Amino acid sequence: MAEGGGAVAEVSLRPMSADEYRSWYDAAVREYAAGHAESGNISLEEAQQMAKREFEQLLPQGPDTPGQHLFTMADSVSGEPVGTIWFAERGAPQVPHAFIYDIVVSERLRGKGYGKSALLAIEPKVRELGLQRIALHVFGTNKTAIGLYERTGYEATNLLMAKDLS
Repeated sequence: MAEGGGAVAEVSLRPMSADEYRSWYDAAVREYAAGHAESGNISLEEAQQMAKREFEQLLPQGPDTPGQHLFTMADSVSGEPVGTIWFAERGAPQVPHAFIYDIVVSERLRGKGYGKSALLAIEPKVRELGLQRIALHVFGTNKTAIGLYERTGYEATNLLMAKDLS
């Protein structure tokens, strides 16, 4: 059951269109940079430069970059876009796996089960690629996401901690 007692929303995944990609890219770079800055790792300006560099390295051909899988989540009943999810194929020297770089549910639709549904919907896609595991990174300050990942079977594989002395 979703929060509020309703049924869990289900999503279908479709490849991002070029227009969706352009809109997603700008927002994803901003959010990723903000996450680093909020975690106290670096300044917002440094985080913005770093985020742009990392995204350019990971997605040099945009949504057509081999090994990168970018999807728009759509409500299975209405077809309305409700968010996005991006994962990449990763492998040697580790176990071949998918790495989720980004998952976002539209702010007005959060808490309805779309995130959980999307995490479950990528599992068959990952298996079809012959990958044996799904990994992701989450900022420690994102308690909502941590709870979602734990509820869908993800476990911490390492933990970086800090204590602010200021």
